Amino acid sequence: MTMATNGGGKAQSVIEFDDTRLLAPLFGEHDLHLARIEQRLGVSLVPRGNRVAIMGDAAAARIAHAALEDLHQRLKSGLEVTVGDVDGAVRMAEAIPEPTLGATDAKEPSVARSAGRQSAAKKGQRRTTAAKDTLIRTQKRVITPRSPTQAEYLRALRDFPMVFGLGPAGTGKTYLAVAVAVSMLLSEEVDRIILTRPAVEAGERLGFLPGALEEKVDPYMRPMYDALYDMMPGERVLRRRDAGEIEVAPLAYMRGRTLSNAFIILDEAQNTTPVQMKMFLTRMGENSRMVVTGDPSQVDLPLGSRSGLRDAMDILDAIDDIKMVTFTHADVVRHPLVTTVVRAYDERENRLLDDR
Repeated sequence: MTMATNGGGKAQSVIEFDDTRLLAPLFGEHDLHLARIEQRLGVSLVPRGNRVAIMGDAAAARIAHAALEDLHQRLKSGLEVTVGDVDGAVRMAEAIPEPTLGATDAKEPSVARSAGRQSAAKKGQRRTTAAKDTLIRTQKRVITPRSPTQAEYLRALRDFPMVFGLGPAGTGKTYLAVAVAVSMLLSEEVDRIILTRPAVEAGERLGFLPGALEEKVDPYMRPMYDALYDMMPGERVLRRRDAGEIEVAPLAYMRGRTLSNAFIILDEAQNTTPVQMKMFLTRMGENSRMVVTGDPSQVDLPLGSRSGLRDAMDILDAIDDIKMVTFTHADVVRHPLVTTVVRAYDERENRLLDDR
């Protein structure tokens, strides 16, 4: 892309779209998606017909241009565009090396056509929200990454037999792992999905829970069911659970088992002990995938207890067939305020470490 620049690092460009039928979902209702990009990047986007004029800081304008191209390509591929997808496209565009977004030495504003235009970067190097190697299809929806780290994580889930997803809440660690698990179950790459987590209370005393065993542990397993129901019709989740193809159980139920032909996910792994973690990791059988997710900064174990997740990170980090993907506050895909909250806690923790 070529841009006109003027004093102060400002730039102006025009992007033209060839399919006018896609403009309404691209721009959003009342141009909501354009407003979202403006808010995040501090640029001005002015739509006129099938063109959008982009004005603002040169670097931000390049990112806005790449994000709009990404979203347009999503729509051409048959995918929807939501506000979350807009945020994801911006995150992806921010990770593109500056030269691949175009030069800035032109004297006149240019019109860049999105259809069929080849990026300056080599094909495959550019990160987008709709890349085929990170697109996950389930029965209810299509899942795509909303940050470069999520894209790296999805590739790791496909390529490595054991993956650790590490980082704060809201980054999609468990959700994406469940999505890949469901996709592999539907394509018969695995025979079953096993979802487990330690039954540790998050700083609360819940007391005695009445009912059958399933009713006792259900509150701890609810986040896992939520992810399943988001990707499969409820009756099919229950049918596959009853058939043994989907199992949601406390970590203690993994002891003594060999889990073959399965996609196994351990959630909230920071609340395991080193003994529990070793027990879990050694359950892996033939043709199985194993994913461990957790946030090392949110340990609910008794004070002074060592987290099994931290222990495993130290022991297994150098093993080639194990991939560890670390998320940060920049990867949080919940409400934007969650990113601010996570960043504030991280900054305080860093200050406390510096004071020691």
